[in-house]
Amino acid sequence: MFPDRIRNLGLLVMDDAAERRVRIATAESCTGGLISALFTEFAGSSKVFERGFVTYSNQAKAEVLNVAGDVLADYGAVSEPVARLMAEGAMEASRANLAIAVTGIAGPGGGTPMKPVGTVHLACARENKAMTHEMLMLGDIGRHEIRMATVEAALNMIRAQI
Repeated sequence: MFPDRIRNLGLLVMDDAAERRVRIATAESCTGGLISALFTEFAGSSKVFERGFVTYSNQAKAEVLNVAGDVLADYGAVSEPVARLMAEGAMEASRANLAIAVTGIAGPGGGTPMKPVGTVHLACARENKAMTHEMLMLGDIGRHEIRMATVEAALNMIRAQI
């Protein structure tokens, strides 16, 4: 399901996390659980992967991750504030000490001039560290390619926070 470079990066993240006793949670929208699926590809992943939240709808983001409705209304689901709140919500709703959140527009369609297809926001929260954020502007490169690029970017963010 995953290209070798992403599988290899996922394994590196899992090894780094295990070595440092980091427990990971995911809060995924546009990737629909792909980051969680990648982590569970590896034997022993339960030592590192705590849980995953797939919160595709705005209602799910609000109910499961406590993303405030006014933030969703003011900024839209694909935004830095929402990604940050998703990461915080995943930390609060789990026993993880690191959480990665992704929200974006994978297409085809659904984009706007302000937020075109391929716009993705990622946030990574880690206990006792400043939260990080990254915005990707991948362009309309195809739904699968956008989702794989987002998984890869998420893995790199997690690795940097470990």
